[in-house]
Amino acid sequence: MRNTIFNIVKFVGLGIFFGIVMTKAEVISWYRIQEMFLFDNFHMYGVIGTAVVIGLISVQLMKKYKAKDINGREIKFEPKAFSVARYLFGGTIFGFGWAMTGACPGPMYTLVGHGYWAMLIVIASALFGTFIYGMVKSKLPH
Repeated sequence: MRNTIFNIVKFVGLGIFFGIVMTKAEVISWYRIQEMFLFDNFHMYGVIGTAVVIGLISVQLMKKYKAKDINGREIKFEPKAFSVARYLFGGTIFGFGWAMTGACPGPMYTLVGHGYWAMLIVIASALFGTFIYGMVKSKLPH
């Protein structure tokens, strides 16, 4: 029980920290996102590029030190076969959703924290889309 409460507090704390970082980096700004899609400013590309580099380094460190999940099991990274159709189709859907809502998945929750309650509709739609994907996944080209 004590460990569960500690984990909840830890992850809520990380979520709050993530929200602060997203806010300070101006990643939740609809105007910054619009600038990115209009190729008017490098800001968002810099943020995304930095996130990719940090992600690559983090995954390499997790592999090297055999990181464990919350239940103590080793985290494994399984390679996936490259598929142009998968990345083209998935990236297009993701990009359209991002352009239409002005937010990608991380900032959606941060925007709710800032009081933009309409983002709850966006979150519900994203969850619904994920549910539908799970239902038709076996019929899609992977």
